[in-house]
Amino acid sequence: MFRERTLVLLRPALTLIAVLIAAGVLWQLYLYYTYAPQTRDGKIRADVVPLATDVSGKVDAVHIHDNQVVHKGQLLLSLDKVRLRNALDQAEAAVERANVQLASSQRENRRYQALQSAISQQERDNRRDAQSLAKANLDQALADRALARINLQRADLYAPVDGVITNFSLRPGAYATAGQPIMALVDSNSFYIAGYFEETKLGRIQNGDKVVIRIMGERQPLYGHVDGLSAGINDSERTTAAGNLLANVNPTFSWIRLAQRIPVRIAIDTIPHGVELIAGRTATVSLKDNGE
Repeated sequence: MFRERTLVLLRPALTLIAVLIAAGVLWQLYLYYTYAPQTRDGKIRADVVPLATDVSGKVDAVHIHDNQVVHKGQLLLSLDKVRLRNALDQAEAAVERANVQLASSQRENRRYQALQSAISQQERDNRRDAQSLAKANLDQALADRALARINLQRADLYAPVDGVITNFSLRPGAYATAGQPIMALVDSNSFYIAGYFEETKLGRIQNGDKVVIRIMGERQPLYGHVDGLSAGINDSERTTAAGNLLANVNPTFSWIRLAQRIPVRIAIDTIPHGVELIAGRTATVSLKDNGE
């Protein structure tokens, strides 16, 4: 009887304690998901180098294939060099011709300058001008020859950085236009994480903060640190040209509040063995507590 009466008296207190504990847990969860510096909206990023030939021409040989790992300075492809060699031969001939013309003009100028009394000043000036013109023609021919040599050298395309060739399907016989990208090279030394944090969480993010990164589909986490916060994102209400150069981030609803998401660059410090870094993969980013 006494026990039943005690339980009746304690039941409201126990219920109140349980409600308070639940409310505290819910409040902490609200604070964590609203203000804690963590986001599931992260992406692996890397610098992509668009590669293009410096001269136009038919592709003669392709030395790589799609998704191949290449190293800086490795030959990727070669253009047909017949026309380029012919252009260099023509430039060499033009240099020889300009040399002959300059030598002839110099002889004529010296001869006319020696005939002080028999030749008018106008004639001597004409010969001097002819020599100057021949010298200018030689300089032009030398510049054309240097350009022809550069064009011949640029018929071979080399990898500017270590990386992986991606989305590549070019074959011999295709025509490459100067300056038009024909393949993409993902720089293997440029991988980082772009974490999009709500602006309500930026006050707790500082450069150098330690970060835990979890890649979707990978069991082992990666570790890194905050490398920098973006200085601006695109404002749809502004139509300036500079606005087009800023990151275009669409706001998302979190609880009831509407908060902008700001890109935060995360440098990767350690990569577990077997984890593949592929630009575009999804990542969850969480900042470590100071005590960790």
